[in-house]
Amino acid sequence: MAKPTTIQIKLESTEGTGYFYIAKKNPRNTTQKLEFRKYDPVARKHVIFRETKMK
Repeated sequence: MAKPTTIQIKLESTEGTGYFYIAKKNPRNTTQKLEFRKYDPVARKHVIFRETKMK
């Protein structure tokens, strides 16, 4: 059976609150690190979330 092409990544808040989202990414098509502006409920505002590795 073949391995899946998508991998799970962790989108972590740049505010330092420790809040994160889990997302999927195809590393063959998207080689750079992802960066989204999403809602952080701990900080109670929209902040930038950057891709980090899952542990």
